Amino acid sequence: MIGEHEIRIDTEVNGAAVSTTVPSHLLLIDFLRDRLELTSVKRGCDVEVCGACTVLVGGLPVSSCCYLTADVDGKSVQTCEGMGATPEGARLQDAFLEHGALQCGYCTPGMLMAALSLVRRSPDASDEEIRQYMSGNLCRCTGYSKIVDAVRTGLGRGPGRVGQAPTRAS
Repeated sequence: MIGEHEIRIDTEVNGAAVSTTVPSHLLLIDFLRDRLELTSVKRGCDVEVCGACTVLVGGLPVSSCCYLTADVDGKSVQTCEGMGATPEGARLQDAFLEHGALQCGYCTPGMLMAALSLVRRSPDASDEEIRQYMSGNLCRCTGYSKIVDAVRTGLGRGPGRVGQAPTRAS
């Protein structure tokens, strides 16, 4: 029997079916971290500003710190733990390593989730579109240019500026 303030959810997390009951007020970040032990999802600001808790719900990036678990009923959820199983996810993970697009690593899972959404939704994104799309994820370490380079590589383009010939050092 479900308690008065509990609801039943049926969802898919990283490709695995999950059917359970949860308190109606349970945040998605707490469900993922505490119940499913998916610790790539990081708690940062708790107000949808930093992006450290970004996951994909139905393919779209959401801040799991302010998203109710009840709202994933009937939808798919993807975290960093599951992205390497997809070709575009594995390519992005490799690109982040190749370009040194991480330092402390705290923001990296959220950055990767936002980047994965962009790669899927806009495979021809310009550098400006990459910057705009990634603007909801904060990083205190990298200065962002390496992240943009990594996302560009994840889109299947090289590290130089799109539409410009590479420059040579004199």
